Amino acid sequence: MLYTDTHRELMRSVTKFVEAEINPHAEEWEQAGIFPAHELFRKMGDQGLLGIHKPEKYGGQGLDYSYEVAFCEALGAAKSASAVMAIGVQTDMATPALTKNGSDELREEFLKPSISGEYVACLGVSEAGAGSDVASIKTTAKKEGGDYVINGGKMWTTNGTQADWMCLLANTGDGPVHRNKTLICLPMKTKGVEIARKLDKLGMRASDTAQIFFDNVRVPQRYRIGEEGMGFIYQMQQFQEERIWAAAAGLMKMERMIRMTIEYTAGRQAFGKSILDNQVVHFRLAELETKVELLRSHVYRTVEEYLAGADVTQLASMAKLTAGRLVREVSDSCLQYWGGMGYMTESEISRMYRDSRLTSIGGGADEIMLGIICKGMGTLPGQRKNH
Repeated sequence: MLYTDTHRELMRSVTKFVEAEINPHAEEWEQAGIFPAHELFRKMGDQGLLGIHKPEKYGGQGLDYSYEVAFCEALGAAKSASAVMAIGVQTDMATPALTKNGSDELREEFLKPSISGEYVACLGVSEAGAGSDVASIKTTAKKEGGDYVINGGKMWTTNGTQADWMCLLANTGDGPVHRNKTLICLPMKTKGVEIARKLDKLGMRASDTAQIFFDNVRVPQRYRIGEEGMGFIYQMQQFQEERIWAAAAGLMKMERMIRMTIEYTAGRQAFGKSILDNQVVHFRLAELETKVELLRSHVYRTVEEYLAGADVTQLASMAKLTAGRLVREVSDSCLQYWGGMGYMTESEISRMYRDSRLTSIGGGADEIMLGIICKGMGTLPGQRKNH
């Protein structure tokens, strides 16, 4: 996949937006433990940035997914990883299934205002007892008249305290765990929805993350996304875009860490020369830059196959696994060369180090990615034939 002039013009527009609307506020949002999602998303909606690959019928630009990846990559210029993650939830985690499988009526009601930035979306999958193990969720949505009655709860919900609606995964039957789940659009102001608490996190501190309870919450059955019982499948498909997003979002961020470290170590003296003049330092930074480029190539190949209609579960899982591990390696290595200043909260590299740790956990932990990859390779117990 090669970016065209149109892709690069989009990236320049995104960078300009980031420098004007995100970076000047990054530290303030970090201290507050939240950012104004509605305010930021409306500005993005006005520029068409929340619906790049969404249908024009609902306010999107109708471009192919390569433009969404270019947008995502350009967001790496942001000094607030928290805001970037929240944007990703809005564009590539809570809305893909609705875009592909929702009724026209449902897309008009929930997708259109999400693209315009009027609505903030969140994804309700993880639970206290079911994080990466999606099949084990306990939240139920039982039919009663023309409604679903929802009971249970969700955990680690990004955008949870500010969201207008949730893309909720719930059990709607008693059958096999991969065939008894349904995705439902749940308005967050519905009676019985309780935002139990805003969670206090190690990193991504400007992103509001909530624990949410549901007590006999009623929504009309027409709020169902696609077919009943297909929710697990839809969510697995939705994860493909989430995992591509996670990998692409880290590329420019890692490059920025490396550039920041080059600049800092070039100006920091020890034992009569700059830190950067030590071969162990500049060789290590070269090695990290090379790994970032290799990940970029993998991401581009994954996107290319996704655009061709291929199932990229395997490639997307590899990209997500690699991104999570590499961003930890880059942030840790770079922080080391900052010395004592790297350990100070006031240093951006310190925040990048803390924020980066989530990539190996959220959207499916590294171990889940490894399991998916092994399944694709046919190496899991039960897949191998005895010889």
